[in-house]
Amino acid sequence: MTRSTPAAPGAFILTGSFPVIRRNPLYLDELTRRGLKILVITAESYRGQATGAMSDPTNPASQITEIAYVSGDFTVQGAFVAGAVAHTTAWRERYRIVGAYAVGDYLAEPTGLLCDGLGVPSPGLRASRACRSKYLQRWYVPELSPRSLTIPTGQRDSADLHAVTYPAVVKPAARASSSGVETVLDETELRERIAHYPDHEVVLVEQKVMGPEYSVESLVQHGRVLFASPTTKETTDSHARTFVELAHSVPTPDQDVHDRLLKANEILLERLGFSDGIAHSEWRVGEDGQPVLMEIAGRTPGDGLLVLYHLATGVPLEPEIIRIALGEEASYPAPRRFTRQVYLEHEPGVLADVTVDWPGVEPVWIGESGVWPEIPPGLDDGPTLRAVLVLKPRGSALVPPASSDDRSVTFFIDAPAPGELDALEKQVRDAVTITVNRT
Repeated sequence: MTRSTPAAPGAFILTGSFPVIRRNPLYLDELTRRGLKILVITAESYRGQATGAMSDPTNPASQITEIAYVSGDFTVQGAFVAGAVAHTTAWRERYRIVGAYAVGDYLAEPTGLLCDGLGVPSPGLRASRACRSKYLQRWYVPELSPRSLTIPTGQRDSADLHAVTYPAVVKPAARASSSGVETVLDETELRERIAHYPDHEVVLVEQKVMGPEYSVESLVQHGRVLFASPTTKETTDSHARTFVELAHSVPTPDQDVHDRLLKANEILLERLGFSDGIAHSEWRVGEDGQPVLMEIAGRTPGDGLLVLYHLATGVPLEPEIIRIALGEEASYPAPRRFTRQVYLEHEPGVLADVTVDWPGVEPVWIGESGVWPEIPPGLDDGPTLRAVLVLKPRGSALVPPASSDDRSVTFFIDAPAPGELDALEKQVRDAVTITVNRT
């Protein structure tokens, strides 16, 4: 097997959903600044939009040197491993690959394997595998997990469901973006729901934890937590049976909850042997005040959480993530402001228009380009509406949100204090109008 020579150009691999890579251009900017070739592995389904974006010199994606497409079913664990290894084997002959990082769920496990073979920093093999499998998370950290039942493929008809406590949550064990996650109220509903999943999917059934939802974002280097901060979350679970995220607030203002979450999160990371990278764990805090693990991912936090941390601290996370992936010393400051991203719910129909009645703020339609605008922080500002983004093009069909991809409009706000943030959210909600034509 041929290996690259020391004179080969240095390169870095980014993996994951192409739209996520494109909308977070600071990764690309940081790698370009370092003079590294940027190699991307993404799903075959993104070939069309990736080709167009890379050929546009005004698009951040034009910084990508090469892109490889892997085929597979998103609902099948391990579906992309062979493709990722095959492409990286070819690249290893022409480039000196100095690091790799997963910005999305579906390629996180293959990326951990690539890093292990390349000898570069990563979350580690156990963490890379367990962070893509909810039932393995239950296996490794049972004391932090809800009561659960794993139903392997081929055993749905024979699974003993009598011990399940209701209401329960049923979820496919390896999907992301809240896809396929629903509440069921009794055994009849449960059997009906699990019958709808593809036969090859492992299904997890667990007791529903009643209480508010949080996440914890952690920067970890050499197994030591450099930075961790809890985020308050809101989901459609408040009024529906789905769990699509509707709001993120950074940081959590309740100090007691903050401390309990960080303690539980540290135990989780230690049990999974999480070594190097960023972790995004999700929790519910029940009536007894104890955090219960929903899931953990070993990749960039989704939605606009990177923007929120930039607004809260004045410092972007992406360069620090790259430093960790390259084995360089990293650090990150504590939040100084309270920040929030809100996804507005919409009526079903066809998206006609979005207007914002706010001085100096116009909606930014990113549904076509997929590129998020730069949203700079203002640490000394009063309560501020930073941006309103329209995530879908005009004419898009809007449906009740069953996954994150169904959301249409979001806005970012920040303030010096939590009460000011709450008041600002109410004002912005009144100022944004989503016009939908009923079908």
